[in-house]
Amino acid sequence: MPIDDEVIRLGQFLKLANLIDSGSEAKTVIAAGLVRVNDEVELRRGRQLQAGDVVTIAGHRARVRNGG
Repeated sequence: MPIDDEVIRLGQFLKLANLIDSGSEAKTVIAAGLVRVNDEVELRRGRQLQAGDVVTIAGHRARVRNGG
């Protein structure tokens, strides 16, 4: 999933990549330990993602890419 900036917050990325439906859902699934970043459970919604990071939730994976 390409992003326009150098970094993007995990909660924003989940929604942009259509892995969740809303920001409140992001808060819930992250707090429940259901989201992994680079194969490690991530509990911080504000985690800064960079190009190359891989986000996994419910068997779906999305890689962060630079949009430029």
